[in-house]
Amino acid sequence: MKKIFLAALLAAQTFTGFAQSQDFKPYEEKMNKLYAEFEVIGKEFAGIRQKGDAITEADKKRAEELLAKDDSLTSIFTTTTLEIAKKFKATKFPAKYVGDVYGNLTYDQLKEVLDPTSGYYNEESLKNAKDFLASLELRRPGLMYTDLVMKDMNGKEIKLSQFAGKGNYVFVDFWASWCGPCRQEMPNVVEAYKRFHDKGLEIIGVSFDQKKEAWTAMVKKLGMTWPQMSDLKGWQCAAGKIYGIRSIPSNILLDPEGKIVDSDLRGEDLLNKLAEIYK
Repeated sequence: MKKIFLAALLAAQTFTGFAQSQDFKPYEEKMNKLYAEFEVIGKEFAGIRQKGDAITEADKKRAEELLAKDDSLTSIFTTTTLEIAKKFKATKFPAKYVGDVYGNLTYDQLKEVLDPTSGYYNEESLKNAKDFLASLELRRPGLMYTDLVMKDMNGKEIKLSQFAGKGNYVFVDFWASWCGPCRQEMPNVVEAYKRFHDKGLEIIGVSFDQKKEAWTAMVKKLGMTWPQMSDLKGWQCAAGKIYGIRSIPSNILLDPEGKIVDSDLRGEDLLNKLAEIYK
C-alpha cells in the first residue's frame, strides 16, 4: 500500500513539474529576448563611449536614445520579474531574475520578493539581493534619521541635525566628485533646489570623496549651492555604515519631523515627488 501511494505521489510530482516547466517557457522566452536586447544596446553604447573626444552630436543623440530604450526595457524586465516571483513563488524559477533586477526594486517590492517562505529564497544567486535589502533596512520609510557629524567645505563642523527635524523636508544627497552617475544626476538635483527651496526644501550634500580639492571644485562646477559635508573617508564614510550606502548616487528624503519618507529618488521621480509635496 505504501509503495502504491509513493508511486502515485512521485507521478503527481513529475506531472506537476512538467506542467510548471511548460508554464515557465513563455516567461523564459520573454526574458531571454530582453537579455538579448540589453546586450545589443550595451555593445552599441560601449562603442560610442570608446570614441572619447571624437564623439559627435549625432553620437550623443544616439546615446540618449539608447539610454531611453534601456530604461524602457528595464521597466518591462522589472514588471515581468515581479509577475514571475508571484506566479512561481513555490519554485526556484524566479531566483535568477530577482538576482538580476533587485537594484531597481523599491524596499517594499524587494521585501516581498525575498520572502523566506518562497521556493527560491535560499538560492545562491540571491546573496547580493539579500545584502542590498539589509542596506535598505537602514533607510527604509518610517525610520527617524540618524545624525551625521562631519566638516563643511571650510573645515567647520556641520551636523545633519542642524537641518533635519526642523519643520522642512530635507533631501540628503550621497555623492562624490569621481562618480560619473552622480554628476549625470546632479542637474536634476539642481533643478529640484531651484524649484522648491523657496517653498521650504533643504538639500544637504554628503560627499564620499577623499580629496578636499576635488570635492570643492566639483561642487562649484556643478552649481551645487546647498550645504555640503564630508569626512573625506571615501567608502569608509560614516554615512555608508549609518544609512547602508553601498553605491552612489543615493539619497534619502526626510519629512519635517525628520522621518525617512523615501529613498533613491532620481530624475523625474525626484521632481514629481517634490511637486506632489509642494503642490
